[in-house]
Amino acid sequence: MVFEVHHMEGFDWDMRMFNRDVTIDVDENGYSGRFSYEGMKFKTETYPTVEEVLQDAVRRLHKKGFRELRSRINKREDRYLAEREDWVSYANSA
Repeated sequence: MVFEVHHMEGFDWDMRMFNRDVTIDVDENGYSGRFSYEGMKFKTETYPTVEEVLQDAVRRLHKKGFRELRSRINKREDRYLAEREDWVSYANSA
């Protein structure tokens, strides 16, 4: 079941600006995330918090060369929240 949708943006491996959604699913085991960009797709591990799911997604993106990532929640359950919430920036990994 989709719990939240987070908007992720930054620069891809070719330094092109991108923006995509990270869809956060919830079940009896916790939260997991789905992401897709230009043929690259992944699903995160399951975690007890949404923040851990987003950190997993950011780690995976950094490993693929994505940089200057930031996210903010767009939707929680049936409530549209875009532009009401603050951006969360993620430091580039070495």
